[in-house]
Amino acid sequence: MQAENKIPAQKIYEEATRLMNNAHKELQQADKNGKIYRDVKHLRLACGAAYLAVLKAIDGIFLLRNIPKPKRHASIEYYQSGLNKIDNKIQNALNATYRILHIDGYYEGFNNIKAIQIGFEEAQYIINKLKQSL
Repeated sequence: MQAENKIPAQKIYEEATRLMNNAHKELQQADKNGKIYRDVKHLRLACGAAYLAVLKAIDGIFLLRNIPKPKRHASIEYYQSGLNKIDNKIQNALNATYRILHIDGYYEGFNNIKAIQIGFEEAQYIINKLKQSL
């Protein structure tokens, strides 16, 4: 880990935290109705912001580990491959957030409160891992 990467990684952490805070605000606006979120629009925005926070946090982890970012758009395979070299627990959390937040929550509008909560917990785990690395 190189010292010159700490300051940019700190900024990435702050951005990931800001995105996660925005995700929580959107999720509150999704309005609960029993075991589901009623407003799918706010749910989708929340899941999208939380997933972006995850990708930002992993970018910070990769920066600290000197894993180069691809020249083109980074795919899920890029993140999975990089995490495979670092930490399987973070990789498992990424896989969960990819499925729950990105695919189910954002694209499909899946609105089960418990499932979305698990996705948010896994997202926070990844962000916390970046913070611990700083």
